[in-house]
Amino acid sequence: MARNAEKAMTTLARWRAAQVQEAGGQRERRPYLASECNDLPQAEKWRLQIVREIAKKVAQIQNAGLGEFRIRDLNDEINKLMREKRHWEVQIKALGGPDHARVGPKMLDQDGKEVPGNRGYKYFGAAKDLPGVRELFEQEPPPPARRTRADLMRDVDADYYGYRDDDDGLLLPLEAEAEKEGEYTSRVDARRGRRLLQI
Repeated sequence: MARNAEKAMTTLARWRAAQVQEAGGQRERRPYLASECNDLPQAEKWRLQIVREIAKKVAQIQNAGLGEFRIRDLNDEINKLMREKRHWEVQIKALGGPDHARVGPKMLDQDGKEVPGNRGYKYFGAAKDLPGVRELFEQEPPPPARRTRADLMRDVDADYYGYRDDDDGLLLPLEAEAEKEGEYTSRVDARRGRRLLQI
């Protein structure tokens, strides 16, 4: 393989250097901080450049044959670019541009459902199959929290104790019937009591 000094002397490398020099020197570099950019079209341009870099690295990380360390490095770089993209989106919104975070694509899981907490560190492509990462996705959800006394008492009201049973109007006729029946049985019991006393 050729050394870097030899590569720099090839015809293609010299032609490319001449093209760059004619075009006005070096390529424009993206500002380190998104807050340094105060021009909306420039901010949109830098965000689009980051999106392209993310797409390129996501395509690279799909190859499981890269090796564990290269996959981990690529995943770290993608997450760093995602964080930088978020900073540019905030700056674009501050400059009066569209809110890309609201209208952008949603993060979906394997079933096609939107991932609820997708703000933290993400794993892409072959990084999902790395040792230790697979267990993160297969973790069982934590058991439901125990209900506190306050949660249990929240449903207890006058209906629970039966204080409003008379309000529906069904109980009054049944009680009247039971009272008439009760008077008859109490008279019979009273007569039986007298007979027992006489014997």
